[in-house]
Amino acid sequence: MRRAFKAALAALGIAAGLVGTAAQAQGTPQPACTRPLYLTFDTGHMGVAPLVAEVLRRQQVRVTFFAANERTQEGDGSLGAHWAPWWKARAAEGHEFASHTWDHAYWRGDLPGIEPRFRIRPSAGAFAGREFTWDAAKYCESVAYAAERLEDHTGRKPLPLFRAPGGKTSPRLLAAARACGYEHVGWSPAGFLGDELPSEKFSNEALLERALRDIRAGDILVAHLGIWSRREAWAPAVLEPLIVGLKARGFCFETLRQHPAYRGWIAQHG
Repeated sequence: MRRAFKAALAALGIAAGLVGTAAQAQGTPQPACTRPLYLTFDTGHMGVAPLVAEVLRRQQVRVTFFAANERTQEGDGSLGAHWAPWWKARAAEGHEFASHTWDHAYWRGDLPGIEPRFRIRPSAGAFAGREFTWDAAKYCESVAYAAERLEDHTGRKPLPLFRAPGGKTSPRLLAAARACGYEHVGWSPAGFLGDELPSEKFSNEALLERALRDIRAGDILVAHLGIWSRREAWAPAVLEPLIVGLKARGFCFETLRQHPAYRGWIAQHG
């Protein structure tokens, strides 16, 4: 079964590449996107980042990247100098960018009091694994600094959006972020593509089948640029077949700049 799955993936990849190249060569105009999906990527160890970029370029799909300065397999962190050319190239291709907090800082709970304060645990940087108390200004500083570094690397202003690590938030945290100009973006239930789940329990074959079955128009999808804990990497096996399969079902891809829930906020705060 695994051999047949890999053969099918190879065939899909070749066919998709030929179709994309032909359309690009002929200058075929793209039809209006009537069944949009919003593919997003959070940072990670960046080991699959070059492959992800290649697939997106070949498939002519634009996405929104949420970036934190996470530990990487190669280089000095996902927002470090080593990866700056990679980010700049993605900006030239028309992708969008937003903050994932600087040190991939997890919200762990609200603290009592009139002024908002939060228990926060970064999972990257010098203080990874330690728990801190942050006020709203400190949290906003973390969100804003990741956005600033993205702008340094890409030469373009990131969207006034952010994604909290793990999607973990509270109403008070969201209100604090909005007050400093950032709207939170989660993902749709079917849009959780499962690339951070253990491959021993959730095979690439099963994740691909589930996504193609359950995803609906308007869904926000989430994957990562590398997950340390997953033994069988998701992106090399699933990303292109997923995109090809979703296109075959009549879906198209847009960035969060076009999302109806965020267009107004972006126009007001961008």
